[in-house]
Amino acid sequence: MRRSKCKMALPLPFTEAIRNPQVKFTKIFINNEFVNSTSGKMFQVTNPATEVKIADVQAGDKADVNKAVAAATRALDFDSPWQSMDASKRGRLLDKLADLMERDTAYIASLEVITCGKPYRDAFFVDVLSSVRVLRYFAGFADKITGKTIPIDGEYFCYTRHEPIGVVGQIIPWNFPIPMMIYKIAPALACGNTVVLKPAEQTPLSALYIADLIKEAGFPPGVVNVVPGFGPTAGAAIASHPGVDKVCFTGSVEIGRQVMKMAADSNLKRLNLELGGKSPIVVFEDADMDYSIEKCHHALFFNAGQCCMAGSRTYVHEDIYDTFVQRSVDRANIRIVGDPMDTATESGPQLDHAQFKKILAMIESGVEDGATLRCGGQRHGDIGYFIKPTVFSDVTEDMRIGREEIFGPVQCIIKFKTLEEVITRANSSDYGIAAAIFTSDIDKVMLFTSRVKAGTVWVNCYNWLTPQTSFGGVKQSGIGRELGESAINEYTEVKTVTMKAPAKV
Repeated sequence: MRRSKCKMALPLPFTEAIRNPQVKFTKIFINNEFVNSTSGKMFQVTNPATEVKIADVQAGDKADVNKAVAAATRALDFDSPWQSMDASKRGRLLDKLADLMERDTAYIASLEVITCGKPYRDAFFVDVLSSVRVLRYFAGFADKITGKTIPIDGEYFCYTRHEPIGVVGQIIPWNFPIPMMIYKIAPALACGNTVVLKPAEQTPLSALYIADLIKEAGFPPGVVNVVPGFGPTAGAAIASHPGVDKVCFTGSVEIGRQVMKMAADSNLKRLNLELGGKSPIVVFEDADMDYSIEKCHHALFFNAGQCCMAGSRTYVHEDIYDTFVQRSVDRANIRIVGDPMDTATESGPQLDHAQFKKILAMIESGVEDGATLRCGGQRHGDIGYFIKPTVFSDVTEDMRIGREEIFGPVQCIIKFKTLEEVITRANSSDYGIAAAIFTSDIDKVMLFTSRVKAGTVWVNCYNWLTPQTSFGGVKQSGIGRELGESAINEYTEVKTVTMKAPAKV
């Protein structure tokens, strides 16, 4: 995620409303109204930093998804306000939503902190304000989605139209709830689609609040519907619903395969998948040492390592390996882990107990497989799901920590000798979401960027995403792209129109 250079001051000192935000919406959002679940079931949302319950939220399932899809379908009727709306007005509605999110940045960020445990500073600048920029970017695209005239053979006139796909189901993860929601709904709405969105059951509160802002912005009923619930119930109902024309999912490879199968078995609906990663970072001996260490540190430990594009395989040239490892350990040891509401905090807790246990088990496997645990590897504190920043050296790709996604604060540093060797090793993973190289040699840069298999390649930088640049993976990291003009293409169908015309002159 992009780190904003915005100079806006944080709203400090923290008010009680920020530290302990009042939860305003816990119901399902369908047809611009908040309603109870059909079953009456609810689920609990817990603060991972304190292990204390925040709220009970209505649990949607198949019956509620059916209602949401029906509302989204009605919003696409021939004479509906959304279907007949000028494209430029769709853009103005997205801009209005951006205004409202910007107005409520502090509150929305606080919801993100208490549900996912990320530092308030990151929630404020990265999650909310970066999402505002994404909305404004796609707002500008709404009336610029055009087709082409095509000079075909014969006495014919031919042109293409880019039309909305229809009802889009969107299933988002818990690690970046606000950006993942906006990355998906902004291009979908700019193109004229309607949406049924399922937030992660761990982090539904920000999505429900943004749903209310969508209504306040003036979007017609049924255009966006938010159904909180669990993957096997609400998520599966969206992926397999015959009335959903496209499904977009961000999450694990395992669940991505299930979504893909359900999409195929139902109505062969269009598909976007943004899945896991094991992204390689390659650091050469000619790179700036101080800069590279800090960037590699941030690439892995940002968001407590809970990031699909985390630089989780750090390849370091043998000539600088020992020095790089020791200085990376020194940096990890001073990383501030603690209260997410403290602006000095760099890392908050892991999402929940399940993630906490999984990460500690992966750390244990690294020790058992022969990697050298240089620091961390243990719980931090007594309350909350905090893990000390962890660094391993002497890692190889045949170890679990060297090949599987850890999704936690565990940096794996691997030694290499040559450019050709490291490209082969970087490409040995089943994943391909991102990669990076740190060097001052342009020849190395050009060869690496052309040969490494990844959807995004950073050169002497990392984690730099903008609304204008497409993002997505290759291999088992996914299908399709988000952000940039590529996202517009993902949410439209191309229709070719050919008509008999007078003889050409």
